[in-house]
Amino acid sequence: MKRAPGNYELLVRPLLFSLDAESAHHLTIGLLDRASRFHVALRGLRIFQPTPKPVSLFGLNFPNPAGLAAGLDKNGVALPAWAALGFGFIEIGTVTAKAQRGNPKPRIFRLPGQQALINRLGFNNDGADAIAQRLAGVRKSGRWPAVPVGINIGKSRVTPLEEATDDYLYSFRVLRDFADYITLNVSSPNTPGLRELQEPGRLSELLSAIASQAGTAPKPLMVKISPDLSGAELKAILAVCEARCVSGIIATNTTLDHSAIPQQLDQTGGLSGAPLREKSTALVREIAARSTIPVIASGGIFDADSAQEKFQAGAQLIQLYTGFVYRGPQLLSEIMQVIQSGAAAPQSKTQSF
Repeated sequence: MKRAPGNYELLVRPLLFSLDAESAHHLTIGLLDRASRFHVALRGLRIFQPTPKPVSLFGLNFPNPAGLAAGLDKNGVALPAWAALGFGFIEIGTVTAKAQRGNPKPRIFRLPGQQALINRLGFNNDGADAIAQRLAGVRKSGRWPAVPVGINIGKSRVTPLEEATDDYLYSFRVLRDFADYITLNVSSPNTPGLRELQEPGRLSELLSAIASQAGTAPKPLMVKISPDLSGAELKAILAVCEARCVSGIIATNTTLDHSAIPQQLDQTGGLSGAPLREKSTALVREIAARSTIPVIASGGIFDADSAQEKFQAGAQLIQLYTGFVYRGPQLLSEIMQVIQSGAAAPQSKTQSF
């Protein structure tokens, strides 16, 4: 059934898409940052909120199972606005121990015909210390959202791979008190060598080090994985995650498989959006078949059907990014209407943490 475009697609998106992708992103984040500071503005955003559909997982209570993926709010500047829009949880980042500008511009590319984005941002962010200070200010102001907040951390570009564990540990120690859960990003294709941290030995070392710093009340720990893994690589990662009692797996990051993109439109970087849908769903299904570790699905969710597909494959939660760029707040409402009807619902799965 062909859906009718919403006001965002008819009115707002054309204005944003008249700008280059990164300028539009900064404009949007800037407006949401400002809205986050005013109760009147937040009340206005709440008109988009869907009816709650609570989910309990990792010892956390989610008002609904559709969350914001890392990457849209790298620096955690608009937490109250994302919650007001109706996201069931918010993941900020990727945050690195050291502030960094990321890769040279241009570094985000829209492909409307393919409903896709290609990015090679390279973890541009303010750094763990500055972001922790910002989050402390939000908490002190009383504007902290009433939904779970995850913090996604990654390796600083200048840090050698051999010192990656210490780099992650620094960010973890600085940020853990502000997080309801922590995600280890070991799968971005835009930081040289980062995906090598998915190798069993390196991943086990990293998880062990994080666990040693978790304290008496450890936070749920997620691992975000690549969609480009072979079956053997996925099996090895799952074995490590189970042995180290990882709370959940986020499947997936962006892909380096650009076979769905016409050559004349292609760019270097990670591909997200509709071309990732099938690959992401297949990985979710494979994880669910092989492991009891809960899955958060991300990749190619553009409508209720693609969200339902992820839940049916075995996901307990989903995250939105590129679909939200193209569809706006209507996407969240559309997904939640289907979940409310019972046509799509997170599958229950138990896991001891």
